[in-house]
Amino acid sequence: MIPEVCIYFDYQLFRGNRSIKYNAEKFEAFRSPNYPILAEAGVTLSFFKNYILPQSEKQLKVNLKFNPNIGVLKLYPGISPQAVKAITDSPVDAIILETFGSGNTTTAEWFIECLQKAINKGKVIVDITQCQRGSVELGMYQTSKKLQQMGVVSGYDMTFEATTTKLMYLMGQGLENSELVGLIEKPLRGELTI
Repeated sequence: MIPEVCIYFDYQLFRGNRSIKYNAEKFEAFRSPNYPILAEAGVTLSFFKNYILPQSEKQLKVNLKFNPNIGVLKLYPGISPQAVKAITDSPVDAIILETFGSGNTTTAEWFIECLQKAINKGKVIVDITQCQRGSVELGMYQTSKKLQQMGVVSGYDMTFEATTTKLMYLMGQGLENSELVGLIEKPLRGELTI
């Protein structure tokens, strides 16, 4: 009935690639901040069918080709050029850029140059928000327009975990960057909302 990977915890069923571990001590351990729950158990078991992916016509295929060569650049106020360069100059194939709000960063010239240099070397940079709720909207504010212009990819409302897994999977397929970028910004298994 539910043809997707899920997490069932505390009487609720969550889409796996939309879920985060929220609490390490309480029974409300998981949340799905940007997508509704798929089912809830109480006196009866209630399924919310309009949120469940349709049954696939294709046979399940287990993929074992992954490329885990990903760097993570989490922004914070006062981040130094050395901290940014440690990631952008490293020999990774992709960078997950955790930004503020709807995808905003500093507009300092040194920062933009670091990102552009990484992109010029063939690295894919995916912008996701540090906020648990909401989505990256590149170009919405001045602070993200330059990112959009240089080719930073929007991760929309993907969780960090979904972004990491999606990048590892897509990079493991040996795709050209242009095809990879197109697939990152497209929902493959309900992991993002455009």
